[in-house]
Amino acid sequence: MNPFVQMALWAGCAASVTGGIVGSYVVVKRIVFISGSIAHAVLGGMGLFLFLRRTLDIPWLSPLYGALVAAVIASFFMGWVHVRHKDREDTVIGALWSCGMALGVIFTALTPGYNVELMNFLFGNILWVSLSDISLLIGLDLCVFVLTAVFHKKFLAICFDEQLAELRGISVRGYYQLLLCLVAISVVVLIQIVGAVLVVAMLTIPAAIASGYVRSLGSMMRLAVILSCICVILGIALSYFLNWPPGATIALVASFLYLVSLQLRRFFSRSACRV
Repeated sequence: MNPFVQMALWAGCAASVTGGIVGSYVVVKRIVFISGSIAHAVLGGMGLFLFLRRTLDIPWLSPLYGALVAAVIASFFMGWVHVRHKDREDTVIGALWSCGMALGVIFTALTPGYNVELMNFLFGNILWVSLSDISLLIGLDLCVFVLTAVFHKKFLAICFDEQLAELRGISVRGYYQLLLCLVAISVVVLIQIVGAVLVVAMLTIPAAIASGYVRSLGSMMRLAVILSCICVILGIALSYFLNWPPGATIALVASFLYLVSLQLRRFFSRSACRV
C-alpha cells in the first residue's frame, strides 16, 4: 500500500474516534451552528501563528497550535454568551464566525511567501500527515475519551434538559463550557482530515446518521465512530483512484451516506405503517 495512503488511513481513523464521540453530543444538544462558528474562528489563530512563524522564524509555531488556541478561546466565549446573552446568541455566533475568517484572511495576506500550508488546513490534505500529527491526534483522542468517560452523565443531563440539571445541583455553565472545549478539540482534530471549511460535515453527519438507528447516546457514539471511519476509508479510496481532493471526497461520501440513510429510514417507516 502507498505509505501516504496508509498514514492517511491511520490519521482518519484516529480523528473519527473524537469526531464520533463529540459529534454525538453536538447533534443531541443541537449546537451545530456553534460548532461551525468555532470551526471558522480557528482560521484567525492559524493565520496568526503562520504569520509569526514566518516573520519571527520560529519553526515549532505550527498553524495547528494556533487553531487549538483559537478554538478554545472561541469555545469559552461561546459558553459565556450562552449564559449571559442567550437571546442574542445567534447574532454573536455569526459575528465570531465572520471575525475569525476575516482575521485569517488578513494574516494570510500579511504572511510572506506562498501559503500553501494554510490552504491545506482550509480544505484538508490528509495525505500529508506525519507521525507527529498522528501522535497529536491520538493524544487528543485520549483526552476526549477520558473527559467523556468521567463526565458523561453530566453531559447527558445538560444535553437533554438544562433546567432539570440545574435543579439537581449540576453546574450547567461549567459543564456546558467543558463540552464546548471538547467540541473545540474535535474541530482541530478534524481540520487535519477535511479542513476547516468542511469540518462541520464530519463532526455532525456520522452522528446524525447514527441517531436514527439507536436508542441510547452510548450506542450512538459507537456507531458514529464506525460510520466516520467508513466515510474516511471510502473517501480516501475514491480520491486515490479518481484523483479527487481527499478532504472534499470524504465529506461528499458522508453526505451521500446521510441521504441514503434518510431514504432507508423513510422506507422502513412506511413498511412498519403498512404492517
